[in-house]
Amino acid sequence: MEYRKYGETYYVRMDRGDEVVSTLLDICKKEGIRSACYSGIGGCSDVEMQVFIPEKKEFETTKVEGMLELVSLMGDVVCDDEGKLCHHTHAMFAYKEGDEHKVIAGHMKSTTVLYTAEIELRPVKGGVISKQFDPETGTGFWKF
Repeated sequence: MEYRKYGETYYVRMDRGDEVVSTLLDICKKEGIRSACYSGIGGCSDVEMQVFIPEKKEFETTKVEGMLELVSLMGDVVCDDEGKLCHHTHAMFAYKEGDEHKVIAGHMKSTTVLYTAEIELRPVKGGVISKQFDPETGTGFWKF
């Protein structure tokens, strides 16, 4: 992994074996970033995707492995009530299964880079966004 800051934005190139979410959180810790948004593309080898089931107030997880084109990655980093950095990431991956082209998308828990990922990390300026737990849904939302 390598990254550079140009202006107020960080440009991150991840390499084979890097886990995307933990790498972004590590950069935020190192750079003192308490809230940010990010987007990116790349090629990955595995992904854990989740969908939230409101009735159960929990996520169902699906794992896919193989050559996965990271078509779209977007998310944010915020602090929870204890100051710990956490993420909310959505992604879309395209892949082949036999002769068929498939897509998996949703809430991304984790993904590992196969050959590269190129991500733009944009810190929030002039304030900090935190996460607030919502007991009705069992999830967290932005708190300003």
